[in-house]
Amino acid sequence: MNDGAERRFTRGLVEVRAAGGSRTIGGYAAKFNQLSRNLGGFVERIDPGFFAKSEGDGWPEAMARYNHDDNRLLGTTGAGTLRLAVDRTGLDYSVDVPASREDVLELVQRGDLQRSSFAFYTFDDDWGMTDDGFPVRTLLSGRLVDVAPVNTPAYLDTSTGLRSLAARAGADVTEVRAASEAGDLKRFLAPTAPTMIPPGGQGAPHPLTAVRQRRAELLRRRTL
Repeated sequence: MNDGAERRFTRGLVEVRAAGGSRTIGGYAAKFNQLSRNLGGFVERIDPGFFAKSEGDGWPEAMARYNHDDNRLLGTTGAGTLRLAVDRTGLDYSVDVPASREDVLELVQRGDLQRSSFAFYTFDDDWGMTDDGFPVRTLLSGRLVDVAPVNTPAYLDTSTGLRSLAARAGADVTEVRAASEAGDLKRFLAPTAPTMIPPGGQGAPHPLTAVRQRRAELLRRRTL
């Protein structure tokens, strides 16, 4: 998938849902307020309102695909074979695996397939610094493309994020990319308006009421 969408993986197990002869697998495709690993001179966190637009629109055209592969479709929201839910932890998915994908179900059952990923387009983001002085990108709103159980969750295409930082700083993207490779992105961030994240990578708890308010605010802004 080289259409400009970004992909990130989640440290959360894919599991078989329910007992007996269930063919449903699922897990968290994304988790809120957790710092990612180093993505090339910066880290990311996902705001609880990030999926508000997609959720409010009924998750249009969202899919589950094994390894993000069009040829390994597992389910869609349109057919009801993929179900998505947002809670205080993150974006949870459940997908009914078709008989033609028996290998995917078996890999999950055996524990060979354990990680999830999601693909997305970003509408709005913000940049700041952690308490430790490391650049952090906060994903504020976007559109979900797909969720995916994956073999190797190591896809780190950060070009979109670097373009966002370049636009914010009024800098050339080539210069920002070179600074990313040198681990020197902080020079593009104004120290007077940081996005502060407590040590350990966890933001303050977000009650469900606050999450709903954030979603409502984002939806209102998108429909103006």
